[in-house]
Amino acid sequence: MSNLASANKHFPHMLSPIRVGKQTLRNRVIMGSMHTRLEHADRPIEREAAFYSARARGGAALIITSGYSPNEDGRLEEGAHIFNSEDVLPNHRPIVEAVHRENSKILLQILHSGRYAKHDRIVGPSTIRSPINPRAPRQLSSEEVLQTIEDFVSCAELAAKAGYDGVELMGSEGYLINQFTAPRTNNRTDEWGGSFENRIKFPLAIVRGVRERLPADFIVMYRISATDLVEGGLTGEEIVKLAQEVERAGADILNTGVGWHEARVPTIAYQVPRAAWAFAASRLKKHISIPIVASNRINMPEVAENLISDGSADLVSMARPMLADPEFVNKAAAGRANEINTCIACNQACLDYIFSDRIATCLVNPEACYELDYKKEPVSTARKLAVVGSGPAGMAFAVSAASRGHTVTMYESDAAVGGQLNLARKIPHKTEFNEMLRHFRTRMELTGVEIRLNEIANAEQLKKQGYDHVVIATGIKPRKLNIEGADHPSVLSYIDVLQNRKPVGKRVAIIGMGGIGYDIAELLNHKESGLSPLEAFYEEWGVDPTIVIPGGVKEPVEHPPARTITMFQRTPSKPGSRLGISTGWILRSQLKRWNVGMISGATYKKIDDNGLHYSVDNITKVLAVDNIVVCAGQESNNDLVEALVRLDVPHTVIGGAKLAGELDALRAVKDGTQLGYSV
Repeated sequence: MSNLASANKHFPHMLSPIRVGKQTLRNRVIMGSMHTRLEHADRPIEREAAFYSARARGGAALIITSGYSPNEDGRLEEGAHIFNSEDVLPNHRPIVEAVHRENSKILLQILHSGRYAKHDRIVGPSTIRSPINPRAPRQLSSEEVLQTIEDFVSCAELAAKAGYDGVELMGSEGYLINQFTAPRTNNRTDEWGGSFENRIKFPLAIVRGVRERLPADFIVMYRISATDLVEGGLTGEEIVKLAQEVERAGADILNTGVGWHEARVPTIAYQVPRAAWAFAASRLKKHISIPIVASNRINMPEVAENLISDGSADLVSMARPMLADPEFVNKAAAGRANEINTCIACNQACLDYIFSDRIATCLVNPEACYELDYKKEPVSTARKLAVVGSGPAGMAFAVSAASRGHTVTMYESDAAVGGQLNLARKIPHKTEFNEMLRHFRTRMELTGVEIRLNEIANAEQLKKQGYDHVVIATGIKPRKLNIEGADHPSVLSYIDVLQNRKPVGKRVAIIGMGGIGYDIAELLNHKESGLSPLEAFYEEWGVDPTIVIPGGVKEPVEHPPARTITMFQRTPSKPGSRLGISTGWILRSQLKRWNVGMISGATYKKIDDNGLHYSVDNITKVLAVDNIVVCAGQESNNDLVEALVRLDVPHTVIGGAKLAGELDALRAVKDGTQLGYSV
């Protein structure tokens, strides 16, 4: 069956062609723009060409680059992308040509960061500082506003000379264009501020300038903030008017952005239901005639298909899902959606890496942004390999090694594969881990990995079987408390709560404030509301899907917590400091609403019928509780290693068995993948 016939059978709307301006896209899937910081890597041009072309080869009809500033002031940081001179045209052409060779189109995103810039030349419509940036912007003069408009247009002209099929004008997420449109960031009193009509002059002038000076077949995409999710943002009616004016100014297609970076509402983390922002694109589609793109938390083809088939949008934009699986579209078209390596919206290796000045990659696909570093050629001589443990590290190793032709046998003492993933996916809102497990199971089946469940491997057996190499991926085990009363009936481990489902009382102490402790606190306070996941999300975070309220946010609905919980940690550091940069604030906000107590710098004395005895600043206290849940870290579960060494069995230890810490699936998958491609 041809790809086209298969596509029409499986996802007929998502995979049908569409006209955008004077161009035709082969399907409705866009790889959305995302920051990668590849410009800071060695061989940046070669790496970006490999990165984008892999997604084009994987079937995405349109690729949008990461943001390029039209001038020095607009850069996100020192050394970030800028495109304001013909001198750098040679840097762009290899990227464009690589994408075109794969029969896809590519747009350059033009992004001026405005008051989000992390450098000393920061500028904005006004001098109002962002709450997430310690730097205050200098207000652009009227002459500088005009020059900035010209810089955007000139950048678009340079993009055309480089061979790009068009540009995306970044008018959302709280960047400069968005800052001009919103009262929150624009308190000017000249022609560029004040009334709504004045505040939207800036983006309209840019769109008109690009349309007038570029050829008719040059795609002009405008990324509109379809709901700002901040106080002082636009109303839904104003957003519609802006969209209509952008269309009249000459845009060929409207992409939708959701929420500013400083919004108190999560927009792309795992806590956000799939397609949660469909309303934002759908309400605009009713009022414009150019194609409109839905974005954010679209991570499987059926989600994309539904958005297009029900009329919410004409196309879908997926950024992180393309990090997770560059072959997303091809797999969907071939009827192999079950093989898609799904984005689980964890943000750990994409956003968190970007925010900590590292090059982005992906927890479920460590090859992302490192395409040049993974050599996946079939092996000349197959080896007989064993992997003990079926957690993320073990499964990543097994599929990587087996895909190259090695014979791999996996030993798992439990009745099912997955290891710590089976714990993670029990946490409310972490159901996306089911997709990660599904993907690994599918790949192990396809690559011929032999799985032996309910079997405890021992060194003598492994030596007798004659394996060429043994991989120890047995993960971690919870660290026990070493205090008087640690065996008291009230004491539970997080394994007891998550896996064994032991009952937990109404008054709870959680020892440990790492990610596991926060997950346990969320689990114990989670209550079914009777609402759909989408309605519950809007209610919990104060989202106004009608966008009648400016910014589309209202007061969250507060519900009494299911339990009284107090969390403890030994260190005096700020609670939650070890959580992910882009998701930690979400967990902290949730626990704050539930009045979860936080005690740092605690010394644990003993546990008895009266509760937990502890001291802070040499003052001893007792907390009366029904249960104490221990989340005080882990130890490597590598007891097999000593015997393998004694029997001289070649082996490698990976993942948690090598280095215990938080339940670190990111490091585990990377360890397994790298070893699988090198063994």
